[in-house]
Amino acid sequence: MQAADDPVKRRDRDNDRVRFEGVYATHYELILAYALRRTQSRDDATDVVAETFLIAWRRLDQAPDGPVVRLWLYGIARKVLANHLRGARRHERLGARLRAGVVSTDHSARPAAAISEARITIARAFGRLKVDDRDLLALVAAEGLSASEVAKVIGGTAATVRVRLHRARARFARELAAEGHEV
Repeated sequence: MQAADDPVKRRDRDNDRVRFEGVYATHYELILAYALRRTQSRDDATDVVAETFLIAWRRLDQAPDGPVVRLWLYGIARKVLANHLRGARRHERLGARLRAGVVSTDHSARPAAAISEARITIARAFGRLKVDDRDLLALVAAEGLSASEVAKVIGGTAATVRVRLHRARARFARELAAEGHEV
């Protein structure tokens, strides 16, 4: 049995810390931008990023080497976001049940006229897509990932991702058409 202050274990911990700090410094902004595009507030996004990097630290031994670690982090963040969104929906449903029967007089929301009609239409159509379709489209459009990179993020093959992406784009086009927006 080795002592707790074994130089080999200490060196391994130090190497892990240095590796993690490098991954964090290199990819923090990307993961934050990813989370900001998918959450309602900066606080929610920073919570998602914190949880993502906590999981990454705990699973550092599973992290791939090189630039592919970015895709591994996107995969973790995607799952953290899914959990976050499920929790937010539960919270909203609970709030709605608690407010049922209470008339709201809060008019502090931003007026719809301040947002362009096209953006509202697109957001409504995008919001009606299944979560998996939204994830695929966002990973390609917002994150700029290729089909093979998306495959590493979600697990699967590039060919499968290309087929799923084609179908997601078609469903999005149908939703846009239903909103009266030309594709």
